[in-house]
Amino acid sequence: MTRIQKPSVFQVGQIWDDGRTVVVSGWGIGLCASGCPCHRSPVAGRLSIDEDQAGGTLGLRSFQDGCGCCEPWTADELSAIVRDLQRVTSLDAQEPLAG
Repeated sequence: MTRIQKPSVFQVGQIWDDGRTVVVSGWGIGLCASGCPCHRSPVAGRLSIDEDQAGGTLGLRSFQDGCGCCEPWTADELSAIVRDLQRVTSLDAQEPLAG
């Protein structure tokens, strides 16, 4: 099994797929690794999201040539995150939460 790094996800959004175009909305993604220099704008220092509706991917724009530190999320992978999150939130807790 090969692990390929992806940008971090800090906000789960939605996905619409009409068969021709995939719209990924409301997702919050961050750096793929702590201190990664590839995705920060050299001028503003900010991250830029790179969304490919035709290809159905969501990732980070690279500001360095030859950047290979991570790959974008596919719509199928993001859909799996939504599905898994729904399954986890529907589970009954066996013990009461602390606090």
